[in-house]
Amino acid sequence: MSAEDTLAPDTPVENPAPSGPNYGEILYNGIWKNNPALVQLLGLCPLLAVTSTVVNAIGLGLATTVVLLGSNIAVSLIRNYVSEAVRLPAFVMIIASFTTCIELIMQAYTYELYQILGIFIPLIVTNCAILGRADAFASRNPVAPSALDGLMMGLGFTMVLVLLGAMRELIGQGTLFTDMHLLFGEMATSWRLEIFSNYPNVLFAILPPGAFIGLGLLIAIKNYLDEKEKARIAKEQEGQEKVSRRVRVTD
Repeated sequence: MSAEDTLAPDTPVENPAPSGPNYGEILYNGIWKNNPALVQLLGLCPLLAVTSTVVNAIGLGLATTVVLLGSNIAVSLIRNYVSEAVRLPAFVMIIASFTTCIELIMQAYTYELYQILGIFIPLIVTNCAILGRADAFASRNPVAPSALDGLMMGLGFTMVLVLLGAMRELIGQGTLFTDMHLLFGEMATSWRLEIFSNYPNVLFAILPPGAFIGLGLLIAIKNYLDEKEKARIAKEQEGQEKVSRRVRVTD
């Protein structure tokens, strides 16, 4: 019997460790592909209610982003220590704690804006986008990708808020960046832009029906751009297939 026959059988090869989260994909999902407002259609109640001006949109967007970021980090840190029985209540308590912190900070530093946003600041607790990210992503991933996911989802939500707020303020009042001092202090008093002079207020754009129509236009634009991108990719793949069919392989 040769030496080779006496060797122990090969041990099974372990499967390679799964690759970590794709940070580029997380960024793309939050800003565009899986945007909470335009794709998931979550958090629409505050989005439609407070976006009559840009400053309102920025205020609510920043508050939501901070809660998303903080809750995702906290949920990721405790994900291995919370049982299934209390998982969702624990997540809600974490989100409520961050929301309370944001509410107190706004009361201390941006009280007038806090009064304008009203009930929609405490209602961040019930925003399905925040609980959804905590349950679907943060509870299953490490801290770094969870933090990035919360940040990108918050920025994507804020982006839609600001676009919708700018549309409604411009059409409704003919101005942009009105009352920015409520959020950024006296230095922002001069930021107001009067796009149209002697502009008659268009009440329809400021009221809830204008918010629904504006959001519908943003969703339609996104869907149109997505369809154009899909058509471009399909055309490129079709061209590559035609080229590959013409290639002949000889011995």
